[in-house]
Amino acid sequence: MLTQAAVLPNLKLLKQTGSIAEVLLITIEREAKPQSKLLPDELNNVKHIPIYSRNYSIPFLNKAYDFIVFPKLLLQVVKRQKVDAVLAHGAMAGALAFKVWENIKVPFYVSLFEPHAEYMLESGVWSKFSLKYNLQKRWQELQKKHASGVMPVANNYKQTLLAEGIAVEKIRVVPCVADNLAFAFDPEKRAEARKQLNWQSATIGVYVGKYGGLYYDDEAFEVYRKCFELIPDFRLLILSPQAKEEIQQQLQKHKIDPKKTYIASVPHGQVPDYLTASDFAFATYKPGPSKKYLSPVKIGEYWANGLPVLLTEGIGDESDIIKKEGGGALFNLSTPGSLENAIEKIKAIVQDPTHRQEIPKLALKYRSVEMLRKAYDYFFNQPHKEA
Repeated sequence: MLTQAAVLPNLKLLKQTGSIAEVLLITIEREAKPQSKLLPDELNNVKHIPIYSRNYSIPFLNKAYDFIVFPKLLLQVVKRQKVDAVLAHGAMAGALAFKVWENIKVPFYVSLFEPHAEYMLESGVWSKFSLKYNLQKRWQELQKKHASGVMPVANNYKQTLLAEGIAVEKIRVVPCVADNLAFAFDPEKRAEARKQLNWQSATIGVYVGKYGGLYYDDEAFEVYRKCFELIPDFRLLILSPQAKEEIQQQLQKHKIDPKKTYIASVPHGQVPDYLTASDFAFATYKPGPSKKYLSPVKIGEYWANGLPVLLTEGIGDESDIIKKEGGGALFNLSTPGSLENAIEKIKAIVQDPTHRQEIPKLALKYRSVEMLRKAYDYFFNQPHKEA
């Protein structure tokens, strides 16, 4: 789902960039064969080259293999295909692109550039002394120094990069874009979906995504439980790739009536229909100093559909946008009464008959595909400069 939401729009725009004659998509695969076709027909002129992991049973050996062998395989592809520039999607992929640059100095760029090591540390996934954390932090610094361009997803991170001495001409902010047309609110589909759910008169809150890691786990279900307490006829819709049984266990643990919830794992193309059926959305991220550098894909899609977002305070540029321009409400679980106040604000927004037309304007303003197009024009329609 993330590939479809975040990577495919990049490929479409790269094909439209005047100076680029051919686009290769290189993916790292964990399965022997992809379960389904990755690229839609409209991108059949993009060549997909998968690189396969060995998938050792010991995680450390698997990661060691990945970062010893993958750069060599990627280097072979770059040489064989006579690649002129490498665009890595994310700081972890940027580490592989850097290793290729070390060998043959092919210019590389990193989109979705974020302090991934800091995210994982603050979320409790990695420790400060772990090899993963220290390697990723080192690779991030090398990317800052040697990449021909970086595309952070938040203005907050751009300011930090500038303060660290990164040249302004190497930086273009590109948030995770949303397709406003694909995610547009549809009254007819709303009525149909709510009828199928038998929730015609309910106030529906929707969550799209996983639990744990960057996201709240137990705390998210406490947030849901509070919504059941404060919102009359509330219903919960969860779209998640996680095992349904795990989510059901959490519902039981937090004494949430399963009859008032609906859990599904659906293709990305079906997500807009479920958003259209809903009244507001959850973005329950774990807080932390580095989380102001995030740009959650889900928020752009929520906004494009006209949904107000119940969001953890201090997340991305979106936290400041909501404070200044609306589009949701912020909560801080460490502040008594904060969640309750945020839920009341969401209830007020849902009652406003214009919100479904006004909120998509935020997606157009802050998550437009034009921001990505301008960044690609800037980086790729000019001569390469070696970092």
